[in-house]
Amino acid sequence: MLQTVWVSSPGSQNLRESERHPEGKKRRWRCRFVRTIIQHPCRRHAPKRPGKARMLRKIQICLCFCFVSGILYEISLLSSCVFNYLPMSQRYLTPEQVLNLGKSIIFLETTERLEPPPLVSCSVESAARIYQDRPIILFMKGLTNETALDLNTSYAAFSLLSSMKNVFIFPLQMETIFQETPLLQWYNQVVPEQEKNWVHVSSDASRLALIWKYGGIYMDTDVISIRPIPEESFLAAQKSRFSSNGIFGFPAHHKFIWDCMENFVLKYNGDIWGNQGPFLMTRMLKTLCNLTDFEGTEDHSCQNISFLNPQRFYPIPYPAWSRYYQVWDKSPNFSHSYALHLWNFMNHNRKVVVAGSNTLAEKLYKAYCPTTYQDLVQNGKQEHFPGLEDAV
Repeated sequence: MLQTVWVSSPGSQNLRESERHPEGKKRRWRCRFVRTIIQHPCRRHAPKRPGKARMLRKIQICLCFCFVSGILYEISLLSSCVFNYLPMSQRYLTPEQVLNLGKSIIFLETTERLEPPPLVSCSVESAARIYQDRPIILFMKGLTNETALDLNTSYAAFSLLSSMKNVFIFPLQMETIFQETPLLQWYNQVVPEQEKNWVHVSSDASRLALIWKYGGIYMDTDVISIRPIPEESFLAAQKSRFSSNGIFGFPAHHKFIWDCMENFVLKYNGDIWGNQGPFLMTRMLKTLCNLTDFEGTEDHSCQNISFLNPQRFYPIPYPAWSRYYQVWDKSPNFSHSYALHLWNFMNHNRKVVVAGSNTLAEKLYKAYCPTTYQDLVQNGKQEHFPGLEDAV
């Protein structure tokens, strides 16, 4: 409830005789004070120059309006309200402007393809639905600054994703990303054409640089989000004593990520798959923590970094990856999971989601990326689905 604030105004110390009358003195005493919040001045004894008073009052109102507007604008940047207005100018925003909003969810596509397959679309859409107050960014190497991304594009996935208020699609420009990081020297010396695992190695490097510079959460494009991750600084255990790099989150300029980038360069070996990825994260975590086996569904913590239980993202381990594409007698509820990694590297795009197949993957699409699923059905993106007869 607003209260009236009284502020003393200057006045003569010598009172006229008429002012010494008790009633007169009381009345004039009241009019020698100014009510600065809501209350109006005494009309019977208004100032001699009402025009100037009205002008001052208008200035006060304008200043108050500007102050309140500024506060509301700052609040909107921290809430989902900001995304109600961003789509109108999405194409004019730079990656830095979006990343600087904070707490981005970052996806990377380091191949040259320009049409994200349904699983990529599902991963981005599910994140956009779960994290509605955060920017969801898909960086694509195949894009250029001249590539037009609008609702009339010939690429259906672009239309689908760009129609979501908090989804942004940008070109992946590695030389820019690696600036002011230990990775720039490595990038200037490496020869991509001679690298055995360049698609994966360049992705491993890019995700480190982006999270170090801007903070947020990185996710692989085969991760389906099912509920918010409550941690800010975390690594995801793929199994006991072994970290993945398929999903992790840190605030900007976190020392652990900087140390990972330095080790990336120092221990670089592009011929060993995962040496710059999950093996890097694991060996760096071991320098800080004495890793032990997980028991039950508890998480571990070390040096203010949460090492999350395999159940959080990998309830189905990679040797059993095909179970996502099988029919289950009773589907699991994944009550201990924040997201699900579908192991597309193991799949090699052989198994796909088919409408009406009743597989676990199809049920996940229906629940967490319904727009992608509807697009899949309407556009007939259905292929032969091996293994439908296998039930678990």
